[in-house]
Amino acid sequence: MKGLLGSLRLDAWMFAALRLEPWTFAALRLVPWAFAALAAAMAVTGAARGDAPSTEENLNVVQWSVMRRQSGPVNYYQPVLDPPMPFVRAQYRPPDATTVLGFQILDSDRKTAARLRWQWRAQTLPHGGDECVAGRRDSAAVVYATWKGLVRWYTLKYVWSAVGALGALCDPKRSPFLAQDTIILESGGPTGVWRHEDIDLKAEFRRHFDDGDPHGDVADFVGVAIMTDGDDTKSESAADYADFVLVR
Repeated sequence: MKGLLGSLRLDAWMFAALRLEPWTFAALRLVPWAFAALAAAMAVTGAARGDAPSTEENLNVVQWSVMRRQSGPVNYYQPVLDPPMPFVRAQYRPPDATTVLGFQILDSDRKTAARLRWQWRAQTLPHGGDECVAGRRDSAAVVYATWKGLVRWYTLKYVWSAVGALGALCDPKRSPFLAQDTIILESGGPTGVWRHEDIDLKAEFRRHFDDGDPHGDVADFVGVAIMTDGDDTKSESAADYADFVLVR
């Protein structure tokens, strides 16, 4: 997969301009109760710690949409209504084109977003997928985090790689209007095991896009997206995504 920035077109990550196609699964009508329970649990946890109310927001999967300009015609993502933790299952099969699901951050949260947490588990690793090798840039799972400056868009692509080196920084892209880095956050097996990730959004932005300046300005955090693909290696790829939380 060449990545959402592709040929560094100006419109590659303009969430506001994208025509989003809502999911049409009938089962989605059953999802809100599960997320309401999760939100209530998080609120109780926050109160126990003495935190200010509404410091965490569950990014409800019902509101995630296909990003049409970055996606093929087949939506291979399905919600799974597992009561302990509802999740999204992605099952890519060649020769389908890659599809991406995106979520827009509310205007009121864009400057205050501090951390992003989620859980994911690889189910099928794309054969030989390595985000640092041209022609093999397929991932079992990808989470994109995107910021918008005055004229520039910034994206960090966190991946679960098949064989790439854990912790590697791959395929950096820079232009006057767009910037993207790929980070191998997980690699290889075991498959079928949930792993929890916790990203400091402001620190990550400064590390990748402001030379690590601890006092540097941070652009507005505008969106999150997920992707599973196997189009480069022409192999099957699958993963589950769950429990996305934005901490303010």
